[in-house]
Amino acid sequence: MSVTKKVSDWFMERLGLNDLPFFKTPDYMYHASEWLGALVAAAFFYTVISGLILLLYYNPDQGYSSTEFIINSVPYGSVVLYSHLYGAYAMIILAYVHMFRNYFVGAYKKPRELLWIIGVLMLVLVLGASFLGYSLIGDVLATSAVDVGAGIISSIPQLTFLLPILFGNYDSGQFGRVLAWHIILVALIGLLFVFHFFMAEHYGMMPSRKVKSKAPAVYTKEEWSKFNPWWPRNFVYMFSLIFLTWGFILAIPNALAYLNGLPQQFNPFLNPKPAPSPSSPLAAHVTTYPPWFFLFVYKIADFTSDVVIFLLIGVIIPLLYLILVPFLDRTEYLHPMKRKVFLGFGILMITYLIQTTIWGDLSPGIPVPITQQIEVYLPPAIITAIGLAFFKYVKIGNNMKKAQMTPLNAILFTVIALLMAGSLIAVLNEPSILTIGIFIPLLILFFGGAKLLTPPIFKADQSAVTPSVSQESVMSLERKKKMAQVIMVILLIFAAILAGTIWTIPATGYVSNMFGVDLGLIFIMLGESISLYHYIVYKKPDEHEE
Repeated sequence: MSVTKKVSDWFMERLGLNDLPFFKTPDYMYHASEWLGALVAAAFFYTVISGLILLLYYNPDQGYSSTEFIINSVPYGSVVLYSHLYGAYAMIILAYVHMFRNYFVGAYKKPRELLWIIGVLMLVLVLGASFLGYSLIGDVLATSAVDVGAGIISSIPQLTFLLPILFGNYDSGQFGRVLAWHIILVALIGLLFVFHFFMAEHYGMMPSRKVKSKAPAVYTKEEWSKFNPWWPRNFVYMFSLIFLTWGFILAIPNALAYLNGLPQQFNPFLNPKPAPSPSSPLAAHVTTYPPWFFLFVYKIADFTSDVVIFLLIGVIIPLLYLILVPFLDRTEYLHPMKRKVFLGFGILMITYLIQTTIWGDLSPGIPVPITQQIEVYLPPAIITAIGLAFFKYVKIGNNMKKAQMTPLNAILFTVIALLMAGSLIAVLNEPSILTIGIFIPLLILFFGGAKLLTPPIFKADQSAVTPSVSQESVMSLERKKKMAQVIMVILLIFAAILAGTIWTIPATGYVSNMFGVDLGLIFIMLGESISLYHYIVYKKPDEHEE
């Protein structure tokens, strides 16, 4: 019996891993898009661990000066603080990707409705906890962000009593209340995560549409029993993802810390360093921004002076839609083209989220008239609606390869669609013979292009050979595994060399963030090495994506 097998059996026996009710995994699900939830969880745990370290040094009664103390005086304090900040950023981005991916594959359908709703509530809590954590920095941007939040609440007379409860004396540099709510929301995220995790394990990962095309998409017990158990394969794969996630969370912000002179528009996204104190003369030269993940809400606040309407547009209606979508979408099909209305809403949600965030970054706090709002939001809605009306669902066989649409066709059609949308806006603003004369030909071109492109987009190459295990494929896999072994050894050698030199980096000062960059690189190399180990040990010749 090999040493690896002995170690594996020892852990399996001591921890009783075979007795745990964890979902077993089919061979074709070992790629990151099926494990997005694990990536979010990895970012969450990193942020909690780094946050607990920061709690040892952070004084909420002196928010800004305490933050400066952590950065300048605590050994590797800036490494922990910046990576804590970007851990939250990573969690937000990954949570959005995880949610929209599940939205488009129909993972909110029976029996996963409650799993989906808990996930949406967790995203809301993540945004709230991140906003409060961002505010704890106490710089002019954080104080301004809390001012905006407090202003929204104070504009509703019945809710003004919440201001001291939620924010305390933050304008005096005291963030005790903000810190308390930050910890409470993180604790709630952890509590919901437990429910979310065990429900996900109970129902299992969403099967491929080739395997289950209709809801309820769950594997039978007979199918499930043939899959790979959690120990050891899933554990190995999960740890490779955790190390990679933690590596990027450490490396990126500590590398960005060395960027100076960023344009103002890039600061909300890229700069991990605090802005000046609110009492500093330099604060007058800083354009106030909310954290980047609330830029879209900040811009929507410019659409109206009525707080109730703003909350309805920016918060309540999108949130209600996401919570209710499992009950609104009554179709049994999982393919997005058989759920065109919900597919369209999903495309528009992503488009508007990105569009409004960039708009809020480029022109923050500038009122927007209704005509300008229509000009910005109507074209994507028209393009999406017309596009979905023309694109037909085509049943694709099991031997399908990628669609045949060329990049040139896609670019030409996009240009025509944008020109048509722009000319429509011109007609609405200034109807005249000239604008109508430009609009009609573009409209004909758009319809003609959409009709011509529809078949190629869904044309499938049916000539693919049915997958089978041949001697050639076995030998090819063996060659790849040998190459993977060489790469894994090289990565481990580089990681060991870097780990041996990393301790020579000063713990404080300008160069201390190189420690975070190097530690991140070590984590990335370890994560990739574990991923290669997974490939070498567990990859089967007949594994293929469904």
